[in-house]
Order: sequence, then structure tokens, then C-alpha cells
Amino acid sequence: VDNAVRLVDAAVADGATLVAGGKAIDGPGSFFEPTVLDGVDAEMAVSIEEIFGPVVAIQRFSNEEDAVRLANATEYGLVGYVFTEDTKRGQRMIELIDTGMMGLNVGVVSNAAGPFGGVKQSGLGREGGAEGIHEYLETKYTLMPNPFA
Repeated sequence: VDNAVRLVDAAVADGATLVAGGKAIDGPGSFFEPTVLDGVDAEMAVSIEEIFGPVVAIQRFSNEEDAVRLANATEYGLVGYVFTEDTKRGQRMIELIDTGMMGLNVGVVSNAAGPFGGVKQSGLGREGGAEGIHEYLETKYTLMPNPFA
């Protein structure tokens, strides 16, 4: 919660507009209001650091290339989301945005049957799914003469 407060307050101080939320919820536990920031730019800490809180930081872009540049301009890459009615555009974004997981027209990508993990500073390897089991296996390559020769 302290991290979310710090990032939201810094974004507003740097010129972002607080559209909704923006503060801790009183009471026991660690809860933060669902928050929307508009007018965020790529240099703001809220665009650079991982939040792990219910904060949407809206950055505007003029074309696909600009959107990809903004999405990839971070050292993190756990998950990205694309919302579009154009399936070809969605497929391009899946291929071009550098993340370990991608949601296309969905808000949650976690699934016990799917591999979970990121790229860059958001992780190495996967857990869950068939890919996750490979982390626990040792592969041994063996070559022997052809017994049928």
C-alpha cells in the first residue's frame, strides 16, 4: 500500500490526473482503492516501477509503433494486456510486446494450467503448466549405436 501511495502521489505531482481512487482504504489489512491515472508519461515512476496494486496508469499513443515502444520501454515484463476488436492487431501486439504473459481482450491471465512467469527483470523460467515442470527435470542426452544395423 505504501508503494502504491508513493507512486500515485508522485505521478500526480508530476502532472498526471487522478481520475479515481488514489488512497489507502482505512481498516485492518493492506487495501488500496482501485485507481486510475490519466496523462501519465514514460518518465514517471508509475510507468517504470512495478506497482503490484490496483492502479491503471494511462499513457496515450498515436500509432501501434508508439504503443509498442511505450510498452517495451521498461526493464520489467511480467504481463501485458491488449484490448482491440482487430484480431490481426492483437496478434501483432502479442508478438511485439516483450512480456512473459499476454492477455488479449481479457483482464486476468492467471490460469493453473498455463505457464506463469515474466521476462527481463520480472523473472526467469516458468511455474505452472507443462512448461513449469521442466524446471524440476534433468535432461540427459544419450547416443548409442543403432541396434538394428
